[in-house]
Order: sequence, then C-alpha cells, then structure tokens
Amino acid sequence: ARPRHDAGALLAALPERLHHNAYVVRDQEANRRFFEDVLGIPLVATWCEKSWRAELGREVAFCHTFFGLADGGALAFFQFADPELYAMTQAEKPKVSSHYHIALKVGEATYAELKQRLDSAGERLRETDHGYCKSIYTATPDGMVLEFTCDPPDAAEIDAQRRADAHGELARWLAGDHRVNNQLRHREP
Repeated sequence: ARPRHDAGALLAALPERLHHNAYVVRDQEANRRFFEDVLGIPLVATWCEKSWRAELGREVAFCHTFFGLADGGALAFFQFADPELYAMTQAEKPKVSSHYHIALKVGEATYAELKQRLDSAGERLRETDHGYCKSIYTATPDGMVLEFTCDPPDAAEIDAQRRADAHGELARWLAGDHRVNNQLRHREP
C-alpha cells in the first residue's frame, strides 16, 4: 500500500528548475542544425549509450543530446540506432498539435533575434500576443512545437493577480462558467 499524504500539503521545497525535457528524433544532425545553427542554442552534451530494451528483447544503442538553457536546464533528444524502437516511441499525433509544446522564456533582445534567425533561415513561425506574454511558435525538424515567450513590463503584477485567484478561477470554470478572464490579450502596449 502507498503511504498516505495530506492532499492539501505542498512540497516543502518546490523543484528548483526543469533539468531537461526529452524528445525522440529521427536525425540528430538535422536537430543539431536547427537548434544550434538556426536558433543559436548550444549543444552542451552528447551521451552515446546502450541499454537493454525489454520491449524488443535486445540491447539498443542510442545517442542522447542536450542543448543548454541559461538556468542550467536543457532540451534533450534521443536518437535510436534501431528503427523499430524509433517507431515504438512515436506518440500519436493529434489533429491539432499546437497545444503540445515546449515554451521557453526569453528577453526582448533574444525574442527579436530568434524571430530574425527563423525568418532568415526560412523557418515557419507564428507570433501571438497573449497579453500576459508574447510568443513566437515554430517547429523542429521532427515536428516538436517550440514556443519562445517574452514577458510584458508588468509581468509581476499579472502573476500576483493570477496566483491570488488561481483556485477560484479554476473552480468557476469547472462549474461551467466559461467566461473569459484574460482581458490583457488585446490591450494597448
């Protein structure tokens, strides 16, 4: 039996940061070119390993790369030397994939630089102003949707308001009241 815990208690210390987010790719070099050459996010580690895969009944070689973020976290990617394992690791793609993505916070200068880099490389992008942040969306060679967000100058005030009413707003929405509470989306800068 699992030990009981107080359902209302939060961790004494929250996780410090995202260590890494892992994604499976078909071609590590195409992925490296996109992240390092196009976006300018450095490759900081490559681990070449083998592990026993019970699903296949054999050992499989794989390459695990990490692209560094300023806080020490990373975006990580696996490539398997076994096409059968690659096929087994592909998630079912939804008809609308934009809601499945990784979002990275950047400053104004980096936001502008990323937009210019994507444009110069001929990569598709979409830009959205959510009010509480503005975002650039693009996709990696394997189709992972990647978002870069930039906070507005009043982000601390916006954060304080949403933290104060987070539970109440969730309860309201779950009860069937689907009124919009983001009046920031179309505000004047």
